[in-house]
Amino acid sequence: MTIYDLATLSGASPTAVSSVLNGTWKKRRISVALAERITRIADEQGYALNMQASGLRRDKSHLIGMIVPKYDNRYFGSIVEKFESMARDRGLFPIVTCTQRDSELEIQAARAMIAHQVDCLIATGATDPDRITEICAAAGVRSLNLDLPGRLAPSVISDNRGGANALTQRILAASAGDRVPGQPLLYVGGRPDHNTTERIQGFRDAHSEAGIAVDDTMILATGYAPEKAERALGELAAKHGKLPAAMFVSSTIPLEGVIRWIKASGHFGDCPPHIGCFDWDPLVSVLTENIIMLRQDVPGMLQELFKMIDSEPADARVIEVPTLFQE
Repeated sequence: MTIYDLATLSGASPTAVSSVLNGTWKKRRISVALAERITRIADEQGYALNMQASGLRRDKSHLIGMIVPKYDNRYFGSIVEKFESMARDRGLFPIVTCTQRDSELEIQAARAMIAHQVDCLIATGATDPDRITEICAAAGVRSLNLDLPGRLAPSVISDNRGGANALTQRILAASAGDRVPGQPLLYVGGRPDHNTTERIQGFRDAHSEAGIAVDDTMILATGYAPEKAERALGELAAKHGKLPAAMFVSSTIPLEGVIRWIKASGHFGDCPPHIGCFDWDPLVSVLTENIIMLRQDVPGMLQELFKMIDSEPADARVIEVPTLFQE
């Protein structure tokens, strides 16, 4: 079944059919009667894009979409769970998909959700949120950003710099008796994005406040994958010898690689290093007592997000939500 087949069956032009199926029929002044006839025939014929046309039956679809980079992480998993719950409380039906930090998958997911007539799309941790905003805007769909900010749509993120500063201060204090005086912490994980840049700045600020210089070799922002963190630590140890007795890890994802390398290499012997993690998982507490965890306030972030969904702000504001320590 093609657009031309539907045109023949409905007695309309192929252009009119296309406009109805892509949701632009009102702009072309196509009558409601004709739009409904085309939609009904498309449904009856099982046309592949009939979900796109189904939004004609109501002013809003009450569908809300979200793309997330990972599922196998408690932070993103808790975002999805809270998002779905809050959406349903508002009479919205949530659609969520994982894009594996792949920019092309993000765009495919955004276009698919737009085709299904979502009223709003939330880009969570997207690699290029502005590109998603542009695609949504062209289709007349609202978009917002969560976790990572964009320049073109409202965003809700954690206070990455403030949280990293506070976490670094705690690690410095906890490890003071085990570190060489004046020795900085080691920073592990992250990628070249806003959050990592802000966390590194907060990390550096806390060292500066403590009168400690941070050499660039102590910043291992080699990505989030556990394997990359593991490899980076091994290479640094091979090049510089004994590593600092304390480190800042940007997420529980690279933390997996850090713990694996520490245990496999035996680098620290019977004295495991002090670790601060900008993330939280209750299972980490059983690994070692030397880990301090910072928790991003997911409920607070989602509350701010839905405030903006409800109020529809016109500007591309960025709301930073303070982080919490998991005591």
